[in-house]
Amino acid sequence: MEVYAFVGPSGTGKSHRATVVAHQFEAQAIIDDGLLIQGNRIIAGSSAKRQPTRIGAIKAALFMDDTLAHEIREAIQRIAPEKILILGTSAGMAKRIATRLGLPLPLTIMKIEDFASEKEIRKAKFHRTHFSKHVIPAPTLEVKRSFPGILVDPLHIFLRKKEASGKKDWLEQSVIRPTYTFNGKLTIADSAISAIASHAALTVAGVTNTGRITVDAKEEGTVTIDISPTISYVLPLHEVAHQIQSRVKKAVEDMTGLQVKEVNILVKGLSFSKSTTEATS
Repeated sequence: MEVYAFVGPSGTGKSHRATVVAHQFEAQAIIDDGLLIQGNRIIAGSSAKRQPTRIGAIKAALFMDDTLAHEIREAIQRIAPEKILILGTSAGMAKRIATRLGLPLPLTIMKIEDFASEKEIRKAKFHRTHFSKHVIPAPTLEVKRSFPGILVDPLHIFLRKKEASGKKDWLEQSVIRPTYTFNGKLTIADSAISAIASHAALTVAGVTNTGRITVDAKEEGTVTIDISPTISYVLPLHEVAHQIQSRVKKAVEDMTGLQVKEVNILVKGLSFSKSTTEATS
C-alpha cells in the first residue's frame, strides 16, 4: 500500500482540494479529519468537525481514541486501497496519523502551496476565520446521512473533462460549520502547557525540581517544550531524562490534543540527599 500526504496549515483549503489531489495520484481513499472516504462514500470514522470542542476535534483528527483508530484500521483492511491520501496540518501530523492507523509512512508529502496560489489560500483563510466554513470531501447527501442534524451546503468542484463527450466532470463536496465554532475560540496559554509539563515531570522518580520550562507553540497545533530540571545525584541522568520526556509528552497530548514535537531536557543541577552529603564530608 502506498501512502501520500497532503499538508498545510488549518484553513488553507486542503479538504477543498483533496479530491483533485487524490485523483491526480490515483489514491482510492482519503483520510481527513477523522474520516475514511472512498469515492463519494464515507466508509468509516467520526468527523472531527462534529466535536463540541476544538481540543476534541484535534484528538479526533489524530485518531487518539483507540476505538476510532481500530474502526478505521478494519475499514482500510476491508476496502484494501492500493493508495491512500492523508490530510494533515503538517508532515509530522500526517506521519502520526499513519502510525496510529498502522499504515506505512507517507511516500510523498505534498504542500498546499503546490496546488493553490497565495490568493486562493488567503481567500480560504478569510472564509475560515470570518465564517467558520469547513469542507468535507464527500457529497451533501452522504454527509447528512452519516451525520444527521448537521448543517450542510453543497460545493461543486471541477475534476476533469470527459474525453468522449467533452462534458465537464464535476464532484460534489460539502461545506459545514463545525459544532465547536459556535462556542467561540479556545486558546491554550503557554503557562497552562507549562503547568501540565511541570506536574508530569515531578511524577518521575529522581526529579526534585523542574526548573525553568519554556513552551514554543505553533499555529499548526504542534508544540516544543524545554525543561531544565534538577535531578537526584544517585540516579542515572539519561534514564530520568528519558522518563521526563515520555511523561511530559503523554500528559500534554492527552490533556490538550496538541502534538508535542520535542521535549528537550537540559539538566541544570544535581540534588544531594543529606546522607550522601554526610558520607562525602
